[in-house]
Amino acid sequence: MHVPVLLQEVIAALQPQPGGVYIDGTVGAGGHAAAVLEASAPDGQLYGFDQDQQALEIATGNLDKFGNRVHLTHANFKHLDQTARHLNIPPVNGILLDLGVSSMQFDQPDRGFSFQADGPLDMRMNPITGKTAADLVNNLPQDELANLIYKYGEERQSRRIARAIVQARPIYSTQELAATVARAARKPGKAGRSKIHPATQTFQALRIAVNNELTILEQVLPQALQLLKPKGRLAVISFHSLEDRIVKQFFRQEAQDCICPPEQPICTCRHKSIINIITKKPISPTLAEIDVNPRARSAKLRVVELKEEKYYVK
Repeated sequence: MHVPVLLQEVIAALQPQPGGVYIDGTVGAGGHAAAVLEASAPDGQLYGFDQDQQALEIATGNLDKFGNRVHLTHANFKHLDQTARHLNIPPVNGILLDLGVSSMQFDQPDRGFSFQADGPLDMRMNPITGKTAADLVNNLPQDELANLIYKYGEERQSRRIARAIVQARPIYSTQELAATVARAARKPGKAGRSKIHPATQTFQALRIAVNNELTILEQVLPQALQLLKPKGRLAVISFHSLEDRIVKQFFRQEAQDCICPPEQPICTCRHKSIINIITKKPISPTLAEIDVNPRARSAKLRVVELKEEKYYVK
């Protein structure tokens, strides 16, 4: 069952109103979208995007009761601005970006995101295009694989793990990869002490690389701000430090009037603040939510509001 993360907090942040227009850039099964539509009744409009066609089919069924108030499109949010123009979406009151992998994707072994059940090493959020995790695992040179695992998984044992993977090639299943990583990462006398499986960070790294998640996140954030109407809000839910760092740094930059180096005596950047930061610190799930939905434990919600005027200087 799909459980939307930080649902009440998202609604409080976006403040949906009747007649408002909203975008859910990662609609998934439609949990957040349904709540936005309910809060913006009777005539609020929601545009939902997702690169996973299967997720869109599920969302279509879950949101069918809202009739012509919901508009779903098969699209990666890296094309947010282009898709909005194609659909003639007016300036919007709020945008939600719920990053990472949905529970539905995790729970389907054939998608290859999890090693809890055996499945093919795929990990593509859009399963009809692009390289799979198996392509990276079996074809990358050892040094490149180690660097990928270190950069995107923040895994300190990345070189040892990459060496073990290369020695075990070819690897085509999730549990085979997880076992290979676990053997390489295990430290004498420390077995069972870690709270997470030793392959968790390696799987995260491969998933991020397969889907180009961090680069796409950097691309979508400025597009999202451009689509907001004055006083409109952008809410972003991240699930690991790499995502959250990008969101935090982007929000800080766009909330400042000058982004010149501190040592520069005179401002030459002409940058102007266009947002107010609503969440000075990210909002995390309550213990009660984590108890019901353990996958929510690492979620962080950051929210900003567009100022009355835009000052983008090209």
